[in-house]
Amino acid sequence: MRRVLVANRGEIALRAVRACRKLGLESLAVYSSADANSAHRWAADHAVCIGPPPPRASYLNAAALIETAVASKCDAIYPGYGFLAENAKFAEQCADASLIFVGPSAENISQMGDKVLARQAAAKVGIPLVPGSENGFTSAEPAKAIAASIGFPLLLKASGGGGGRGMRIVNHIEDFTAQFELASNEAQAAFNNGEIYLERFFPAVRHIEIQVFGDSHGNYVHLGERDCSVQRRHQKLIEEAPSPALDQATRVRMAEAATALIRAMNYVNAGTIEFIYDEESRRFFFIEMNTRIQVEHPVTEMVTGTDLVAEQFRVAAGEKLSFGSIFANGRAAVEFRINAEDATQDFRPSPGLLKRWHPPSGPDIRVDSHVYENYAVPPYYDSMLAKLIVSGPDRAACVELAKSALGRFKVSGVNTTVPFHDQLVQRPEFERAEIHTRWVEEKFLTAGH
Repeated sequence: MRRVLVANRGEIALRAVRACRKLGLESLAVYSSADANSAHRWAADHAVCIGPPPPRASYLNAAALIETAVASKCDAIYPGYGFLAENAKFAEQCADASLIFVGPSAENISQMGDKVLARQAAAKVGIPLVPGSENGFTSAEPAKAIAASIGFPLLLKASGGGGGRGMRIVNHIEDFTAQFELASNEAQAAFNNGEIYLERFFPAVRHIEIQVFGDSHGNYVHLGERDCSVQRRHQKLIEEAPSPALDQATRVRMAEAATALIRAMNYVNAGTIEFIYDEESRRFFFIEMNTRIQVEHPVTEMVTGTDLVAEQFRVAAGEKLSFGSIFANGRAAVEFRINAEDATQDFRPSPGLLKRWHPPSGPDIRVDSHVYENYAVPPYYDSMLAKLIVSGPDRAACVELAKSALGRFKVSGVNTTVPFHDQLVQRPEFERAEIHTRWVEEKFLTAGH
């Protein structure tokens, strides 16, 4: 591997370019015409405009990406997260073009991208599953009979996608058909797959995920957990490690379960196994696997001393993993997603010109971002501007540092989620870690914040 096409934009593209430089690899950035002034374009060794602003004409244009990679004599394509990162067909097309896909195999992506197949794979290695349907459904009537046997409240989930799209909570059988059709239509529009499967819905649980990694030499490891329970409409807002909710015995069981799953799959490269965790019963249940690097991977890097993006390149090039299984090294870390959104207006996107951009800095503060003063935030893509990560000897120290860092995060020109996070970290429930996946919607936002 000598030259890599970075098939993404924003902070993850810039992160990948820097990892290439660290490893002595050449990087080729692609950018849409809307991203002509994006930092990843300047940071890379080479850059090519891939198309107009709409994602389908640029970052989702698989044929153009592969053609560009081949014409530019690239050896590999790095997908990051989002766009084509979990597209099995794209991974296959890369292989057909003799390009290294810096990620798992198309077979692994396909298996874990289908929620039903993923549940079956987890069940085979003995991982507890959320009670739910064995198969997906494309119409409401056959699903309705299964729904009654599972019980309410129910969660409808898209079989072929994630990120909160194609997802609906159903509290009563009378609402099932209407909610199923809404979820199916949304899934069809987002993933070109309207199939829905059913899960029992737990109203107050933790969302815990295990970072995993495998290589082509038969090594399969975990890097501990992240707690992603601070969410809004199934979208993560804050992530931290280690989880303040887990005892050590449960932590070990979850990590061992996640490692067993990737071993059974012969999984290569970075991935994340996601669970829900019921604090009262101390039981956890598998929900899905993400076959890519996660937005929140810096949390794990901060508490394990690893570089997960660089490791993706090493493993894709055929090297052995440079680390074994690791839990948090005695430190804690918390990440805040800084989005161009107005939290006072139902988190409405806020594109525009960044007139001021002055993120905090200092010991134990990390900001991953691609933006700068006078950067024009385009309206076509995800609204993330940056990730603010703080670390410390324990969670309490992280919360105090976060308060200071958020207070010093100065932005103008567009609305951001900085004020929202600033208010959230002041709440006693957050300080005490008395939160769950619906806490933001049920307690924090309803309180007028």
